[in-house]
Amino acid sequence: MASSIEVGGSWSTNEDIALCQSWVNISHDPITGNEMKLHHMWSKIHGEFCQRSGSIRTEMALSSRWKLLNKELGKWRNALTKAKANIQSCQNLTDEMIQAQMWFGAMGQGKKSFVHFHCWEIVKDCSRFKIIPTGPPVVMNETPLHDSTSTDSPLDSPMETESPFVPRPPRPIGRKAVKAKRGGTSTNECVQLLEQIAKSTSLRMEGDLKRDEMDVAREETFVMQQQMAQEKDIEDREMKIMAMDTSHMSPETKAYWKLRRRDVMRRKLFHDDGPSNTDWLNDENH
Repeated sequence: MASSIEVGGSWSTNEDIALCQSWVNISHDPITGNEMKLHHMWSKIHGEFCQRSGSIRTEMALSSRWKLLNKELGKWRNALTKAKANIQSCQNLTDEMIQAQMWFGAMGQGKKSFVHFHCWEIVKDCSRFKIIPTGPPVVMNETPLHDSTSTDSPLDSPMETESPFVPRPPRPIGRKAVKAKRGGTSTNECVQLLEQIAKSTSLRMEGDLKRDEMDVAREETFVMQQQMAQEKDIEDREMKIMAMDTSHMSPETKAYWKLRRRDVMRRKLFHDDGPSNTDWLNDENH
């Protein structure tokens, strides 16, 4: 058993794997998985998670973490579905995984790239995350083979259908022409999509850079304002020290304020912030 992990802190990859395995085993149990109430299900998931990982994270922490993983895994499933659809429709301009990562980043609402591949290998066969292939529909012909208004009766006279006074329908487009037409359109759409994703990513990076620069500028302004406020506070205190009326004070108090004034004068003249350690101002006139 692994050593206990302190409550809180960043989640490790092993903890994420243990959480996904526990969720799959409990929620997809063929006997009780569909009949458990939510709080009872998470209680059992928490028990199995602790046994697998040795962690002492709370049940609420597991539920919160699963909400995040569930969202990321769902986005990855949708991104993979779109990427697989592009591959199946001969839009394989880039590798499937690269396309999926681009789709994932373009969806927004979270991280810009998917990293939970260990978790995906565990949950990918669950009904919630299973990818259903959606290839392009097979179009044999753009016109129906049989007119629904016509009759299939052998008693119909062929002379009537071939009458010169009845215009013939246009000849259906061939299968190769349909594929070529669809393939060209799909390729153009994929190129436009990739360009749009690249442009969106570039704009997002520029926005992030500008926000970082603004944050740095605000931080520098804040530091300068703090320094100015501290200097003003010191100046006000020194002015009070120098203006202190000691005529009514006891000799000990007068000596104390005299030393304070010496420190102020030394800082002004020599820019020295240390305590008074010289006797150059021992003259009673100061």
